[in-house]
Amino acid sequence: MTIDLEALYTDLHEHPELSFQETRTAAIGAGHLRDLGLEVTEGVGGTGVVGVLRNGDGRTVWLRADMDGLPVEELTGLPYASRARGLNPQGTDVPVMHACGHDMHVAAMIGAIEQLVTTRDEWSGTIVVVMQPAEEFGAGARAMIADGVLTRFPRPDIVLGQHVTPLPTGVVGVRPGTQMAASDGLTITLYGRGGHGSRPHATVDPIVMAAATIMRLQGIVSREIDPREMAVVTVGSIHAGLKHNIIPAEARLELSLRYAHDESRTRVLEKVERVVRAEAAASDAPLPPTIETDHTLPPTINDPDATARLTAAFDREIGAGTVLDPGMFTGSEDVSWFAREAGVPLVFWFWGGVDPAVYMRAQAEGAIERDIPTNHSPFFAPLLQPTLRNGVQTLTVAAREFLA
Repeated sequence: MTIDLEALYTDLHEHPELSFQETRTAAIGAGHLRDLGLEVTEGVGGTGVVGVLRNGDGRTVWLRADMDGLPVEELTGLPYASRARGLNPQGTDVPVMHACGHDMHVAAMIGAIEQLVTTRDEWSGTIVVVMQPAEEFGAGARAMIADGVLTRFPRPDIVLGQHVTPLPTGVVGVRPGTQMAASDGLTITLYGRGGHGSRPHATVDPIVMAAATIMRLQGIVSREIDPREMAVVTVGSIHAGLKHNIIPAEARLELSLRYAHDESRTRVLEKVERVVRAEAAASDAPLPPTIETDHTLPPTINDPDATARLTAAFDREIGAGTVLDPGMFTGSEDVSWFAREAGVPLVFWFWGGVDPAVYMRAQAEGAIERDIPTNHSPFFAPLLQPTLRNGVQTLTVAAREFLA
């Protein structure tokens, strides 16, 4: 029986789930893998799924797809647009959307496994399918590793993964070396002294403290980091207060930091801490601020030899000129934890999901950033076809290249 991948994709898109809550998605993926004859284990690292396809002697290739959605309200207008809602870690009801294409990743993975099962007389080795939760938390890979994914299942000789992105359909973006930046997620709590909104002089206002801190943080990259060095400091959320006439007792900031190298990470973290503590002291805060690390992601580094081999395979099997070097992405990923912990090569690539005519028109008008929605946008929606077919093909070609 042939799997209707378009129906699978649109169903997943319409029913996204937040990180570590991907029970429906995991069950659907596990069901398809079982139907295809794989040995399937659910609940790895919480909601993760591992499928094993043994096919004689040869290397063990891990294929990874992430499956969590984001707290974003979808505005694409698609007939299968998400109207789902969920509870975030703070217990707040939020809209949920597959704004990063993880639904496409899962559907392409199932399609690739179907192709590999169908052609199993043409290759040998072992395939391990890793359907990973909570990539958006930067925690899913570590959770699966902590649950023994590297010891309970065949250990990889290479880890492969892919991500849909706003490149034209038919294009594959991959480069040797650092493909994606390292990242830290921080939660900073600033402590004030609350009181009545009419008597600010009797308080220490944490909202003013937070505003000053945010503005000062923006000077780190623009004034303290060498312009030739990649670094990003983003304040993604601020939470303070419940009523217009009450000055609250504290404010909470959530930061996303990005860098290409460990040396840059050390410098940026030191500067962030200096700014936060100095602004609290300048505001006469009654308590020093707390700085908590929510996640740490290493840079995603592609093995040079394996990347060169895979690039040649894409050119040979899909078409010359298919692959381009997209440069280093300032986004981050946790897929590399699997390869790092196993001590094996990683290749992680991007495949395009934008109508080429739309992309070229935006490029000609100098309006790519304005007109082409990026990952995490409420308007992000890969062109269903040929994006899905292309994702199946790239993952199948990659797996076959490293199997006997």
